[in-house]
Amino acid sequence: MNNPLHEAARKLRLSRLISSLKIRLQEAMSHGLSHAEFLELVLQDELAVRDDRRLQRRVKSAMFRELKNPENFHWSFNPSIKKKQVYELATCRFVREARDVLWLGPPGVGKSFLCQALGCQAI
Repeated sequence: MNNPLHEAARKLRLSRLISSLKIRLQEAMSHGLSHAEFLELVLQDELAVRDDRRLQRRVKSAMFRELKNPENFHWSFNPSIKKKQVYELATCRFVREARDVLWLGPPGVGKSFLCQALGCQAI
């Protein structure tokens, strides 16, 4: 990348553009992409990197012990937990509605697992 272009990308904090421009330029020439198509690809690359970084920051900030998913919960372990209700909570509608969720139950029934799974879904 030429120096003024590299400097402009650095000032705009377009880190993915800096690393992928040479490859994207070759791709644009070989596939005969228009300027708009080329620009769209480069911007999509940058957005993907930013989305990934945002997700990583949120996971780190949440300090989950492990990344959990409701799909990995052993429903046969505790049949009293309503699968439909958990999947409804996993849509995170309660977050958009600014409502709280409270899990109650004795130790060892899956509360922590499901709370972390909902947290991961919310992120």
